[in-house]
Amino acid sequence: MTSNYSYCFATVLCCALLVLNLTMGAQVEQQPLVLKYHNGELLKGRITVNLVWYGSFTPIQRSIIVDFINSLSSSPRAPLPSVATWWKTTENYKGGYSALVVGKQILHPNYPLGKYLKGTHLLSLASTFNDLSAINVILTGNDVAVDGFCRSRCGTHGSTRPVNGKARTAYVWVGNSEVQCPGQCAWPFHQPIYGPQTPPLVAPNGDVGVDGMIVNLATVLAGTVTNPFNNGYFQGPATAPLEAVSACTGVFGSGAYPGYPGRVLVENTTGASYNANGVNGRRYLLPAMWDPQTSACKTQV
Repeated sequence: MTSNYSYCFATVLCCALLVLNLTMGAQVEQQPLVLKYHNGELLKGRITVNLVWYGSFTPIQRSIIVDFINSLSSSPRAPLPSVATWWKTTENYKGGYSALVVGKQILHPNYPLGKYLKGTHLLSLASTFNDLSAINVILTGNDVAVDGFCRSRCGTHGSTRPVNGKARTAYVWVGNSEVQCPGQCAWPFHQPIYGPQTPPLVAPNGDVGVDGMIVNLATVLAGTVTNPFNNGYFQGPATAPLEAVSACTGVFGSGAYPGYPGRVLVENTTGASYNANGVNGRRYLLPAMWDPQTSACKTQV
């Protein structure tokens, strides 16, 4: 197993300091943010996303996440700004579009591997599907502990090693942090455990844990298609890279600075914050993504 990227919201404020200088300007001229292309394979074209639901998820929680994935390449498109227009930035990376579609789903509500998962468990769950062209996504419930969860990561993406001539397969893991560490992995829908204590935003789907999962899932899916095997687009060391979205950590709208996610849209009746419309009337708050055409973190609003 190779691990490409672990996304930790505990460092959101530190990362946002860098992004602040790059996106808002600073007293000293900054070098452009550049994610170097390392000439490796990217995931392009139509890609199936298989889902493993490990632990307790309600039907509504599952529908929020499924609708998000379907929104990435929805047709007809949702009203602007949309999840699909956010995802379209990945087309600016070499190779063109990546159209993600939900494939098979497996539910594990009875914890067959227990309530504490190690990396080998995640790999085992990701290997459930015999689909080498898919991205296999493991989603863990709010009562499931995962090695490194909350302490060093909120989600990760990686790949299996090639065996007997078979191609590597990409996989993703994201956990629900509502109970264990919302201040680390569900910001800005919960006050952070570090840094400025600004009021949290109202989650667009009314679920702090799942709306936080959407932010992390968006981050690792973008990293998966643009740097699936440690030799795509990234900045820094391959073992701890800044990728398409992690390079823009903490930025959700224009004017973002440490502790402030930026100007976003607000729903009049509920006060919920969002910056992207999805299918079935869903709304989501998505992080900024680095755009190779401008060498800058791109926001929707």
